[in-house]
Amino acid sequence: MQSLRRASCRWILCKRSSKSNTRTYSSKNVVDVGQPTAASHPWLMKEGEMTPGLSSDEYISRRKKLLEILPEGSLAIVAASPVKMMTDVVPYTYRQEADYLYITGCQQPGGVAVLGHEFGLCMFMPKASPHDLIWQGQVAGVGEALNTFKAELSYPMGRLEEILSKMMKRASTLFHNLNTSSRSYMDLEAFQKAGHDGRVKDLSVYTHEVRWIKSEAELMLMRESASIACQALLQTMLHSKAFPDEGFLSAKFEYECRKRGAQRMAFNPVVGGGPNGTVIHYSRNDQKIRDGDLVLMDVGCELHGYVSDLTRTWSPCAHFSPVQEELYSLILETNKECIKLCRPGISISEIHNYSVDKMRKGLKEIGVLKNDNAHNYHPINPTNIGHYLGMDVHDCSTINYNRVLKPGAVITIEPGVYIPSNYDVPERYRGIGIRIEDEVLITESGYEVLTGSIPKEIKQMESLVNNYSPYGMESNFQNISKAASRG
Repeated sequence: MQSLRRASCRWILCKRSSKSNTRTYSSKNVVDVGQPTAASHPWLMKEGEMTPGLSSDEYISRRKKLLEILPEGSLAIVAASPVKMMTDVVPYTYRQEADYLYITGCQQPGGVAVLGHEFGLCMFMPKASPHDLIWQGQVAGVGEALNTFKAELSYPMGRLEEILSKMMKRASTLFHNLNTSSRSYMDLEAFQKAGHDGRVKDLSVYTHEVRWIKSEAELMLMRESASIACQALLQTMLHSKAFPDEGFLSAKFEYECRKRGAQRMAFNPVVGGGPNGTVIHYSRNDQKIRDGDLVLMDVGCELHGYVSDLTRTWSPCAHFSPVQEELYSLILETNKECIKLCRPGISISEIHNYSVDKMRKGLKEIGVLKNDNAHNYHPINPTNIGHYLGMDVHDCSTINYNRVLKPGAVITIEPGVYIPSNYDVPERYRGIGIRIEDEVLITESGYEVLTGSIPKEIKQMESLVNNYSPYGMESNFQNISKAASRG
């Protein structure tokens, strides 16, 4: 009986058939590498994938592409994101730095990755102490760097000074990630000397170049991330009439995202009711939404390293006032026209300039602005029409907005207006914030709206909110049951 129990404990779920939804089992012991693998999470990953949705071959291809554009004889150094502490012993939820994840596939802290033309990828890995294993669990080490992450070389962090110093001395230029720059390598004499000689430079110019255009596998993840966010926001909108509370709507969105497989929020949700919607990065989310006010929700989630970002503004009381409808219609028209401009060969800057011209003229026509000069317009819309999107919310920040777009780039289109309660405009417009944001993939023939499934027409949103009651579902079911029993 004892041996039978031990054998049963070793049985694990290893595969679910996509056609029959059946499960098969394996009695092999699964090695914990500190993050999901196809062996430990077969319902999440396929054989050959290093992270969900992305194969080992794709990661190897990324490294080759980066080495192809790095100057000959140079060295690229990227440290893993450090653990950030909430208090002295309580860490925040860990999120890996995008460049490190993009190159290595490793979702864990403590490592340093080095790319060089002579050897490919070398990973310096932490070694977990008995104390670490008790408090934090298993982590990937040297063996996992070679076998799971397919590095050509790997050493424990304890040998970093010895090995990396030699690599640095042979390199013509050192590129490193400034966001996660670490004393573990910056304090080395070879790095200090290179810096003194002007041979240390920012790596992001190169990593953002290869990250800017997404592969088909990346786009599948981005579509799914956008789909999850759209479904979650739709559910949140449905509940907004019964629960007009910023905190509830924020929590509802996060719950619906996580229920569908998202690992975290892409950023703290913006849930601005009434005048709070005029604060562009409002984050308190602690007010009740007054009857007649609009609510602006700027939200997104992260799925296996890829984020979504969308905004909808609607009336929880299911009715836009004439003033709200007037402003909203201008922004919706700008949103639609700017999306139609999206195609290869145009830049974000060009789309932005078009949006500014349209918004300034429109706001003057309806009486918000006395004249359409930039001095009057900028305070109520200081934002850009959009930004790049990918592994980070404002992705690939070194890629200029004047760069013409190419197929595979993903951007946001997000016109808005944010009129403070004390701004010098007719009183009826004061305290109104409206933004409509969509994700747009640039394709060979034009564009694909990744967030097109979430309504943004006024009548659609009013009908959505007005005809749904979270309290009515049970009573409706009971009525149907009674009718069936009478029949």
